[in-house]
Amino acid sequence: RDSARPNTAANPRPGQALQVFSLLNLSPFAVAAAAAMIEEEDEEMLVSPRPPSREVGEETVESVNSVESQLPTEECNNAAENHTDVEMEPSKSKFTWTIKNFSQMINKKHYSDEFLADGLKWRILIFPKGNKADCLSMYIDVADAATLPLGWSRSAEFSLCVVNQVDYGRSMKKDAQHQFNMGERDWGFTTFMRLRDIYNPTNGFLVNDHLVVEAEVALRSDIIKLPYYSKKETGYVGLENQGATCYMNSLLQTLYHIPCFRKAVYYMPTTDNDNPSSSIPLALQRLFYKLQYSDSSVSTKELTKSFGWGIYDTFFQHDVQELNRVLCEKLEHEMKATVVEGTIQQIFEGHVKNYIECINVDYKSTRKESFYDIQLDVKNCRDVYASFDKYVAVERLEGENKYEAEDHGLQEAKKGALFLDFPPVLQLQLKRFEYDVMHETMVKINDRYEFPLQLNLDKDNGKYLAPEADRSIRNLYTLHSIGAIVNNMIITESLSHFDDKAMRSKCCYRYRGNTSDTDDEHVIFLTLDSVLVHSGGLHGGHYYAFIRPTLSDLWFKFDDEQVTKEDARMALEEQYGGDEIVQTNLGLNNTPFGFTNYSNAYMLVYVRESDKEKILCDVTEKDIAEHLRMRLKREQEEIEDRRRYEAEAHLYTIIKVARDEDFANQIGKARYFDLVDIDRVRSFRIRKQMPFKLFKEMIAKELRIPVEFQRYWSWVMRKSRSYRLDQPLTPHEENQPVWKLSEAYRLHNEELMLFLEVELGRDLLPTHLPSRAGDELLLVFKLYDFEKKELRYVGRLFVISTQTPMDILTKLNEMAGFPLDEEIELYEELKFDPRLMCPHVDKRKSFRLNELEDGDIICFQKSPSRDGKKQYDYPDVPSFMEYVLHRQIVHFRSLEKPKEDKFCLELSRSHTYDDVVEKVAQRLGLDDPSKIRLTSHNVYCDQPKPQPIRYRGVDSLFDMLRHYNQMTDILYYEVLDIPLSELEALKVLKVAFLNPAKDELEFHNVRLPKQSTVQEVINELKLKVKLSHNAELRLVQVFQNKIFKIPEEEKNMGPDDHVVHVVHYMKDMHVHHFGEPFLMVIHKGETLAEIKPRIQKKLHVLDEELSQWKFAYMEAYHQEYLQDSDVVFSFFQKEKGPWQQYLGLEHNDASPKRPCVVNQNRYAYEKPIKIYN
Repeated sequence: RDSARPNTAANPRPGQALQVFSLLNLSPFAVAAAAAMIEEEDEEMLVSPRPPSREVGEETVESVNSVESQLPTEECNNAAENHTDVEMEPSKSKFTWTIKNFSQMINKKHYSDEFLADGLKWRILIFPKGNKADCLSMYIDVADAATLPLGWSRSAEFSLCVVNQVDYGRSMKKDAQHQFNMGERDWGFTTFMRLRDIYNPTNGFLVNDHLVVEAEVALRSDIIKLPYYSKKETGYVGLENQGATCYMNSLLQTLYHIPCFRKAVYYMPTTDNDNPSSSIPLALQRLFYKLQYSDSSVSTKELTKSFGWGIYDTFFQHDVQELNRVLCEKLEHEMKATVVEGTIQQIFEGHVKNYIECINVDYKSTRKESFYDIQLDVKNCRDVYASFDKYVAVERLEGENKYEAEDHGLQEAKKGALFLDFPPVLQLQLKRFEYDVMHETMVKINDRYEFPLQLNLDKDNGKYLAPEADRSIRNLYTLHSIGAIVNNMIITESLSHFDDKAMRSKCCYRYRGNTSDTDDEHVIFLTLDSVLVHSGGLHGGHYYAFIRPTLSDLWFKFDDEQVTKEDARMALEEQYGGDEIVQTNLGLNNTPFGFTNYSNAYMLVYVRESDKEKILCDVTEKDIAEHLRMRLKREQEEIEDRRRYEAEAHLYTIIKVARDEDFANQIGKARYFDLVDIDRVRSFRIRKQMPFKLFKEMIAKELRIPVEFQRYWSWVMRKSRSYRLDQPLTPHEENQPVWKLSEAYRLHNEELMLFLEVELGRDLLPTHLPSRAGDELLLVFKLYDFEKKELRYVGRLFVISTQTPMDILTKLNEMAGFPLDEEIELYEELKFDPRLMCPHVDKRKSFRLNELEDGDIICFQKSPSRDGKKQYDYPDVPSFMEYVLHRQIVHFRSLEKPKEDKFCLELSRSHTYDDVVEKVAQRLGLDDPSKIRLTSHNVYCDQPKPQPIRYRGVDSLFDMLRHYNQMTDILYYEVLDIPLSELEALKVLKVAFLNPAKDELEFHNVRLPKQSTVQEVINELKLKVKLSHNAELRLVQVFQNKIFKIPEEEKNMGPDDHVVHVVHYMKDMHVHHFGEPFLMVIHKGETLAEIKPRIQKKLHVLDEELSQWKFAYMEAYHQEYLQDSDVVFSFFQKEKGPWQQYLGLEHNDASPKRPCVVNQNRYAYEKPIKIYN
């Protein structure tokens, strides 16, 4: 069984919430209401829904709608009595369709009248001439698919039958079952039965040109899923998730719902010529406009492209707080020197004063700092006020921590911070993550932390404010947004007393929930206007936002594409975090369970009451630049036009008409093989039912070529996969409708390709076409000029098949502009894919014996002399065609600047290695091509390959440009000081010389024969560096910031000395080496305390920095921290060698990085977020 789906519709978007109703319980009014809610919107613009146009055939059909419904009443009663579940047989509906004049049906497909099955509409779809098969194609189709809600589904069993009108028992019947939906609205059989069996009069299927078709449909457990429309239910729309961009979507929704911010974005200067993919202001303006006026979810692809992001960036989740900072910094820069300059500061910027005040002397140091957000401690703080108390708490500097006061020495002092002013929009970052020194990793704090709906920062007589702060401004704030990390309830008390495993899993599942980006936790930004939520935890997750745009009591949840109404408890109280007691009520016992609530806030945004009207101002269409409104309106109209075009596409066909002008314009420029690129000729969209004669009249008006001067030729694709003119249309064919010609002569899709033959008189106006004899052939001619390396179209001729090319040489010379007695050579262009075939044409044989036919292409040229064949690169047509076939434009880049194209060369993919380097040397003005070294391009990372191309290491340019199964057009070059063949005989070492006098590294390249010894390397290096008298050099090999090998020539140490390998590293989950390693000598009995001063002197570090390092003895899988009293010598074993064991200097890296799991087998830190444009 095979299926065809001639009609397609959009599937519901992933993640879209759907309400499910049983079909059996759905009233007609509910169905009507569901149909009214339909919006088929694939685009992101404001486009009204419209059902696709239905094709209506002109043939008369007679239908009999006989519905036979049988209810299994007895079975139902038995089931009710026995209280058992019995699967009811589905109700069946039968429909009969009598098709008159079956053999005369001309449309490609036909639909029956609609019929009802269990209250739902169906119809039969047939292809009387077959759907790409020499058989009757027949399907069952959902008749009202265009008006059903998105996400609908119908499960049905059905049968289709072609009735034998002589003997019903010999009818052709086929059964099937299918789950019908938007993507598969019809289902059936492409090869239902052979057409010749239908048309055979002895079979009894076609009687009086009437065909009888039956359909029987039985529905099973059908449901209709009603979609949820955010705009209709809430008045707002969501943002589409590109993969892992939920964090960005939640932030954009939050910023959008700060109207003064949105208005400032609208006022950023942009022009109609700007490209939204490279202009962040324009991309953000378009995004905000669509959020404000669109009826469906909006794409963020333009915005991420304007950031300079690729696919990788959209599938890598970042921290929403970091994106907020980076995006605001970028917008602040873009707003400079505009009417909205300083808007970011006016909305988000506040100031704090840090001070240190001596207790016993009159000295005070202060420093004013600006902030866009305030970092508040969560640990050991009950609520926001406790965190502010801790923020401004006074710290005493005394004892060893005294303050060095200018001109007063060490003094006891008080250190603290007070606020000079708060911004209109206050962003509070809660420290939900901190570095755990014991476990040496970042951990999340899930303590309960409360935050008020109203925040009064003037409380207790303004204890958070500096004395000089302006106290006339009342700092009373209303909660605007909350960022939180949500890890749905995890049971902390054992469930082991449950004997039923299924019951235990049910209890766990109840609180685990579902996430869309990763697992386990959720992050929420709550605002009275918005709340952002992250479903995930330390290692990533899913973000969404709770928002109340007008600061009313009504909250909205923005979860990517979907927006829903939510209550305040979900948006606020459940984000406090901490432990909760939950009553299970599972029927086994009533013991409550303890849960750690991982749903907790990490970012709060408040709006100052006195600035509420300014921040939450009205944003109307007048605030949007006219060019932006007009541009989006044009795009919307284009989308609507495209939808209309697609909806009516089945009523039209495309006719593409090539002319002599197209041959002349394309051959030798955009086209060398065949005659024309059919996609670059005039095309006409014509109704299928239009007679071809009317089309000719239309061409007469369009191209000003009278109908009587037009002759049309069809095209054919030969076995060689080349296109040639085939034959002229006959008068009978020109009387037929366009669709018949399209079916007879179409080469691909539904398009009809034709050549319009027009004969021009001496006045260059169309004239009467010459009559064509039966033995005449139409040949097309191209002229090749080997001196200029040019190919061009010169015309076409009718020739008699029994003539020889000698008979038309004079005419060809005249067409080419040659002397009439010029000697010329002729070649037939046969094919070029996969290899070129361009044989010589024997001028003494007839055209028939040369196997020439209508539409063949002849290339001719002057006959070159013997010297000319050596003088010219491509002296004949085959050599030139071969060159064109393998021609390749190569972009050359200097290896030192791998992102910049230096020059381009036109080469042949068949060029040898020597040919290519010679061309490059000529372009660079070098006399010796052997000093050119080439490197291939890696198409996957857009970088040079690590290894260059060896001297004559590849056969051709094709091999240089091939990277696995991909081809590139980029090569990298470098100019050497010696020939490449000589260089490859040498060993090149990159030596880093540590100059003790300057305490810096010097890099030198040493080239020696591969058989050279280490001592010879040292001797060569001594010629390049400056050494003190009698200084010695030690050569070591470094790999991944560790000394990997000490050469055997190294002098042996004494029995009481040991060479120790010392490396720098940091540690989290793994050891990460960095910096430059070094060797040092330790002595027997020497302790770590005695070694430290020598290391400090060698590395020039301060006591404070050295005190923060840890010292450890390290092997491949072993690490042991050393104490000052440990004898270091005793840890190192001579037989292992210094490259297998080493002394590690562990540096503390307490930077607040948020780790993320890249995949199951690899741990990596999150890359910092960047906006590149």
